[in-house]
Amino acid sequence: MVESPAKAKTINKYLGSDYVVVASFGHIRDLPPKDGSVRPDEDFAMDWQLGDRAKKPVDEIASIAKGADAIYLASDPDREGEAIAWHVHEILKEKKLVKTTPVHRITFNEITKNTVLDAIAHPREIDQNLVDAYMARRALDYLVGFSLSPVLWRKLPGSKSAGRVQSVALRLICERESEIEAFKPQEFWTLEGLFKTQNGGVLPAHLTHLNGKKLDKFAIGNEAEATATLAILNQLKYHVGSIEKKQSKRNPYPPFTTSTLQQEASRKLGLGATRTMRIAQALYEGVDIGGETVGLITYMRTDGVSISTEAVMAARDVIAEDFGKDFVASSPRMYKSTAKNAQEAHEAIRPTDLRRRPQQVAKYLDADGLRLYTLIWQRTMACQMASAVLDQVAVDIIDGSNKATFRATGSTVVFDGWFKVYQDTRDEDAAEQDDENRRLPPVNEKDPLEKQEIKPDQHFTQPPPRYGEASLVKRLEELGIGRPSTYASIMQVLQDRNYVVLDKKRFVPEDRGRIVTAFLENYFSTYVQYDFTADLEEKLDEISGGSLPWKNVMHGFWTDFTNAIAATKDLKVSDVIDALDEALGPHFFPLREDGSDPRVCG
Repeated sequence: MVESPAKAKTINKYLGSDYVVVASFGHIRDLPPKDGSVRPDEDFAMDWQLGDRAKKPVDEIASIAKGADAIYLASDPDREGEAIAWHVHEILKEKKLVKTTPVHRITFNEITKNTVLDAIAHPREIDQNLVDAYMARRALDYLVGFSLSPVLWRKLPGSKSAGRVQSVALRLICERESEIEAFKPQEFWTLEGLFKTQNGGVLPAHLTHLNGKKLDKFAIGNEAEATATLAILNQLKYHVGSIEKKQSKRNPYPPFTTSTLQQEASRKLGLGATRTMRIAQALYEGVDIGGETVGLITYMRTDGVSISTEAVMAARDVIAEDFGKDFVASSPRMYKSTAKNAQEAHEAIRPTDLRRRPQQVAKYLDADGLRLYTLIWQRTMACQMASAVLDQVAVDIIDGSNKATFRATGSTVVFDGWFKVYQDTRDEDAAEQDDENRRLPPVNEKDPLEKQEIKPDQHFTQPPPRYGEASLVKRLEELGIGRPSTYASIMQVLQDRNYVVLDKKRFVPEDRGRIVTAFLENYFSTYVQYDFTADLEEKLDEISGGSLPWKNVMHGFWTDFTNAIAATKDLKVSDVIDALDEALGPHFFPLREDGSDPRVCG
């Protein structure tokens, strides 16, 4: 039993006629969406019901199980996959189909013939700790939704439901919007010069010191100051001062986790998180390559950055073949996650066979499938390649009386290393990268320079940018909120509830979303705190590891949460309006330029 028909089709080809591979089509049971499905008073007893479309696959699984010699539950190798296996097992028990037929749990990190056959040769029991962590997560989400949403509906008519993790992500987006609204731009000026060398080359440089003092960002604050500075600079004669040269190395990035794949697919390919995961799932579940169905990448929901020894050695062999031995890292590179709460239960996302180069699979994939596979292949290759080597140069341009110093900076790539396969794009200011990557003409100390032009440039500080999908995933991961399997759905739910819109690839909170966030921050502040949510994720991980009983977590949570709900029982709508007015007044009634009351009609 596997989750998807695509996965079933792939595995069926590996196992032959002695096996029947059947799909559950995802989760088969869930909590009924009504009061009482989780009962804290009965030690968190839970009711389950079949999903709307689950009857047909469940009947098929039961029918085939009747005549089977053994049953292998091969759902995905994570908490949700373990839950699906448990639910199927429970249904088979109810139907009395497992008394005489052995039931095994098997998992694999990649769908290749050898891996699947090896998993069948080494079955295990269902991991009850993982199932308990699923129970706790499902109960928490249900209790928060079914307890908090009615409070919202009563006190904020027109509001949708409030999810446990989504509410925290919504708070991040709303807080950023408030920062942008409160932002006051500050003016500053820079002076940029062009200096001609004796050989006719041009050195672009910016002013760093004046009258012996280092200039900070706001040292020249308006046009008058810039004009006065320019008048001084134009009277001076310039030559080359000190020249600093240093060599630096840039190391490759680790291979992809779910979050870094989503970030890079957004940044480089323009793909949203949900679309990225859909394509990755198809690559994982199997693609027909010349009559053979194979999974092209390893499991795509992971926060681990390590890859198997076999994959490391294969990457090193392919690098030597394709680029030469100089491009292979001097020793195998090993990576460890820096993400908060990373479980690292699985390998990073990598191709199942690094010899399957993108150009060789191109004709079997659609355009986006090929783009994503290429990105994963390049990143995996890069992680085992030699560092890139850069020569960095900084040239000071001074006048004879040391009144002014300009600085020109540049760098050149001496050895490509991993740059050969993977373009390094960072979130830094583009102009800053241009300065770094500029090639400077050759000069020597004391060489006279001809001033071609010095021009003042006006700038204003910029507000922090709104979150895009990539930067929101990155921030959630930094805070330890959410898991590889949930990032895409968190962002989708916020859009589906009309709490946020994605405008020009940036999240903008709707007024409804801001009102819900302000309400939760005022009356349920604990439950939208970043640390509280991350701590709960950590407890779920401890349950998965068997070091914390799940019902202990539930009892502790429920006692405090019911008290918070009870505190809102006598809350008047007028009190809520006053609290929201205090929180969101500046948003709905921004100050007028003339200083008049923005709440009074003109």
